[in-house]
Amino acid sequence: METLKTVEIAKNKEFSSTSFSPGSPGKEKGSLVLMLRGLGVVIGPSVLLDTLVGVSLFKAIKSRFKKQGKRKLNPLFQLGAMLPSIYFGTLRRWMMRWGATPEEARKPLPGDDMVPKAGVQYTRAITINAPAEKVWPWLIQIGQGRGGFYSYDWLENLAGIGIHSASEIVPEWQNLKVGETVNLAPDVGLPVTVVEPGQALVLQGWGAFVLEEIDPQTTRLIIRTRVGAGLMTLLYVLLIEIPHFIMERKMLLGLKQRVESALTAQQTAATGQATA
Repeated sequence: METLKTVEIAKNKEFSSTSFSPGSPGKEKGSLVLMLRGLGVVIGPSVLLDTLVGVSLFKAIKSRFKKQGKRKLNPLFQLGAMLPSIYFGTLRRWMMRWGATPEEARKPLPGDDMVPKAGVQYTRAITINAPAEKVWPWLIQIGQGRGGFYSYDWLENLAGIGIHSASEIVPEWQNLKVGETVNLAPDVGLPVTVVEPGQALVLQGWGAFVLEEIDPQTTRLIIRTRVGAGLMTLLYVLLIEIPHFIMERKMLLGLKQRVESALTAQQTAATGQATA
């Protein structure tokens, strides 16, 4: 997924183990520029939103205690002052558990132990009308320079990282192993810590992608992300939480669409051959 994942590599204490490919000073400078560009694309809107909320709350408090009496706030600042109660009161909980059942949100998943003291945990899920063995090839090929992240390519590429989400299964990308990395951007990758074919893929610095087969023709795809407690949680909530949700939700929908479309095409072809 995505441009925002170039920032997520720093969200917990495993930052130091995230892979950076060595290169010449010129290449390192280019990587730094690319990362700064990615930061701007990913957290820029959040910074603007946080600034609006902060200024709005300040003006609301100032207006309330001003001796000359209350002054009516600008409608924009009125909205900004209301946003925290709207977001934290209703919207955030839905975003944190989008598509997931209460049981899925509570139960332990592979990779939880990478962040044992989490300040916040996100569990999102989707039902895919296909067996797990049909979903896995699409999941295992994610990554920059591989199958992409099935999300908003245009948004990711505003950061110049060259994401092109695959529309087919590529055999060369099916043999991902523990210890290898999945690139988020050129020279920035997340270590693979768990590969259980047909069941689970865990990336350090992102989290777990788990497949649970409901019946022979239906699979649940669950994504779990845990963020270290303390300052990391605060920064994540303020800067990353909303773009993470936007991109990851689209990723789940994009993967579902590709798997189901490919399966339908296979079934149609098989039916055509049978009747020929």
